[in-house]
Amino acid sequence: MTVEDTTITSASATPMTHKQILQALSGLYIGIFVAILSSTVVTNALPTIVADLHAGQSVYTWVITSTLLATTVSSPVWGKLADLVSKKLLIQIALIIFTGGSVLSGLSSGAGLLIAARVVQGIGAGGLLALIQVIIATMIPPRELGRYSGYFGAVFAVGTSAGPLVGGLIVDTDWLGWRWCFFVGVPFAVAALIVLQKTLNLPVAKGSVRIDWAGAGLLTAAASLLLIWVSLAGDAYPWLSWQTAALLGGTLVLALAFIGVERRAKAPVLPLWLFRTRTVVLAITAGLAIGVALYAATTYLSQYFQLAEGKTPTLAGILGLPLILSLALASAIAGRIITATGRWKPLLVSGTVLITAGLALLGFTQRDTPYWQLALAMALLGLGLGVTLQNLVLAVQNQVSPRELGAASASVSFFRTLGGTIGVSALGAVLAGRVGHLITDGLTMLGIPVAGGGSSLSRPADLPAPVRAVVEDAYGQAIGGIFQYAVPLALVALVCVLFIREVPLRTSNAVAAAGPVDGSR
Repeated sequence: MTVEDTTITSASATPMTHKQILQALSGLYIGIFVAILSSTVVTNALPTIVADLHAGQSVYTWVITSTLLATTVSSPVWGKLADLVSKKLLIQIALIIFTGGSVLSGLSSGAGLLIAARVVQGIGAGGLLALIQVIIATMIPPRELGRYSGYFGAVFAVGTSAGPLVGGLIVDTDWLGWRWCFFVGVPFAVAALIVLQKTLNLPVAKGSVRIDWAGAGLLTAAASLLLIWVSLAGDAYPWLSWQTAALLGGTLVLALAFIGVERRAKAPVLPLWLFRTRTVVLAITAGLAIGVALYAATTYLSQYFQLAEGKTPTLAGILGLPLILSLALASAIAGRIITATGRWKPLLVSGTVLITAGLALLGFTQRDTPYWQLALAMALLGLGLGVTLQNLVLAVQNQVSPRELGAASASVSFFRTLGGTIGVSALGAVLAGRVGHLITDGLTMLGIPVAGGGSSLSRPADLPAPVRAVVEDAYGQAIGGIFQYAVPLALVALVCVLFIREVPLRTSNAVAAAGPVDGSR
């Protein structure tokens, strides 16, 4: 099959009404809520899950990065499909895959099965995150997006704030257990499927489909090899070693092969023409750096509260609210400002400055850091992320044609998630090595023999008081240190944003140029 004759049949240039957009957004926002809830509800449960599975820091990291990797490599495929076939059908399929992965995760009996199930969950999440952005951009002109950002902000606030709290309560409730963290989103996914079937009607892209499976496979292999390196380096082998040379060499070979395939592919999974546009290149580079800040903060702050301060999962969720609520608030307010003024670059600049400040302040974290200092740092980081995340995508969407929205939007999401995936893996490897050394040194000073390098995760409350103090102090020092590594990346994002040229936002959408809708799908 090919895509040589792919077209969007024109019949009516009538844009969607406000009521039609709200009806369609209702199903999309339930889908967003499912994705957000299912990711945040697990965050506070992970220390308990990994302890129950008798695993270490590397498994903790891979439970997260397996989902991020699958999300990363599948997003461009979903984005390409969105330019070719029914977006409505695709998002329903993504919801089904995501729900199946969630159920399998909850039924997992070991670390390996859990990681595999999380891969399935990540494939569905990649579809949800890529397709929802494409569909919204198809329905709504860039200039009008802010009008609807308030609704998104409310959904995001509820999902992100409820997730850690619900996850903590589930873990702390004996008759439920951590498996219900994966089951809790299933009813919402079913509701999203029903609502989308009734309300989402979009233009149908007509034409035969050819997916660049060779490119997708090479991209997956290259990203996986890179993640294996950063996950194991510093623990299984030194950073400077023959294993590092072999893995990096293999990654480079696969990356070059991927570029060669994409240059000849009729329907490339990651179109190389995107990199000829200055705004796209700068936005992608900034997104890579910001992805590290986003996923590192949500991953390791929860671990800090539970393993450095000995808090319960429920309390850890409450303590993390400054990051979550400020992110949701900033996202909603920024959208309104953009709609009112048509200006987006000043917000991107101020957002990256706030991200840098928040990470720098988090870099001073120790076991006994006052909570007000942590709350201030989380609030600054959340405000910055809320302002920049969606608006980097908006800057790119504003400069491509409606036919290219899927590929362009998915590409920005791909690199942002890739940055987060690599960042979480690399920082997790650094954290594991640092914690192991600190625990070993601390226990040696107490005259306690250490087996296994001190890398196995345990609940602090289950440890003897002297050992608990050593473990909590080790995590307090090590987690503060990994945020220091993220600060230079935030500065890179700031420089990229400064060089992005601001282009006035379009006032037309993709629906206005399309006709037949896929309401029958």
